[in-house]
Amino acid sequence: MDLQKSCRRLAAWVLTLALAAALALPGGAVYAMPIQTANAQESVYLINAVTGEVLLDQNSGQQRCVASLTKMMTTLLLLENYQDQLDTISVTAPSYIYDLIWEKTTNASTADIRKGETQTLRNLLYAMMLPSANEAAYIVADYMGGGSIDNFVAMMNEEAARIGCTGTTFADPCGLDTNNVTTARDAYLILRALTSYDIFATVVSTPSYDMGTNDRYTTPGTYVIQNTDKMLNEGSAYYRSYVRGGKTGSLGEWQNFAGWHTQDGISYISVVLNVPYEADPDQARPALYETAQLMDVIFDSFTIAAALDPTQPITEIPVDYATQSDTVMLYPTDNMMTLLPKEGGAALTEQTFNLPKSIAAPVRQGDVVGTVTLTIEGEVIGTTDLIAGSDVARNQVLYTIARVGEFFSSTYFKVVVMLTRIVVAVYAFLFVLAALGVLKPIEKSSKKRTNK
Repeated sequence: MDLQKSCRRLAAWVLTLALAAALALPGGAVYAMPIQTANAQESVYLINAVTGEVLLDQNSGQQRCVASLTKMMTTLLLLENYQDQLDTISVTAPSYIYDLIWEKTTNASTADIRKGETQTLRNLLYAMMLPSANEAAYIVADYMGGGSIDNFVAMMNEEAARIGCTGTTFADPCGLDTNNVTTARDAYLILRALTSYDIFATVVSTPSYDMGTNDRYTTPGTYVIQNTDKMLNEGSAYYRSYVRGGKTGSLGEWQNFAGWHTQDGISYISVVLNVPYEADPDQARPALYETAQLMDVIFDSFTIAAALDPTQPITEIPVDYATQSDTVMLYPTDNMMTLLPKEGGAALTEQTFNLPKSIAAPVRQGDVVGTVTLTIEGEVIGTTDLIAGSDVARNQVLYTIARVGEFFSSTYFKVVVMLTRIVVAVYAFLFVLAALGVLKPIEKSSKKRTNK
């Protein structure tokens, strides 16, 4: 057993080095990195929360079992409808929901909320997100569905479609039903929607929560629930200071995790689905382990930085009809803040200019002359305007000469000259014929009119 464990640790260490090497290679693809996690069957979607750039997309469109990530949607509907009433509304647990849970499993995660007990919506929110309490999700679903779980599930599916999910179907409010399916990209969309609520950020970043007292927990401080996201616990091997929270899920031989992470002002949202236990050397929290390995590399390898400097010229362009300067420097109007490798940074970008061959004076500082498009490894970062960095006056003599020259070289002038030549040639030809007597003058009629 120890030998197997050591082998797994070695494999994980080699994977981490491989990922680091792939990410750190100069010129390596930044927004669609050709890497995989330890298990090719996993689904992964890792995106920069600020720029929207996708760093890792692995099977993100394939449907996977949602498991307890389902509770993110239950939470989203709760917050959309009752975020300002979390402490003023209390709900009693109906007895029938426990039968629905026990039909699926007798080992469901719980916050120890019993039949007939009353909890505030705030307590139910914490119960769903921290220990992943299935009864809490059902209590919320019963309340919001007007006593019908089916009604609430329909609301879940409608909300999923509304926020853009295309591969998600819910069958229950907690994730015990294996017919709950989603994709890594869809799970990202749900979590992104949740991060707009301050209360959600507070809840999922909480390692433990005091549920208060009731008839069974009469001593204050004894009814405390724990967060399954061990990346928040400083004493845990999975702890990472950049983790802001998320949601775990597991069924059978694999686990899921959707979370978001912030360090040095840079934020990411990550989703890993269908991570097998063997991905974790300790075979305890494979989705958390996988997330930590990926995010460690990402934070070590990338940063948000300016790809352009608006205070520095990026190129120049010739100016016609000017004597004080035959070119003008062009400056970008935007610094193009984007996700860049720490090694190489903006130097790895490629610039494509959309400019005329030259521009005509007068030129005013700030005039838009063209655009520049930035790419990195073929992926477009963005496009920004290029403006003139200084005034350039027109030399009227050069302009007049140029205009005269343009007139004499114009098609109009050439047509006039050609027509004139034709007229002269015809006239000369007729003159010659007349001189040779070939053409005779036309005699006028000598007949006089007579009055009748």
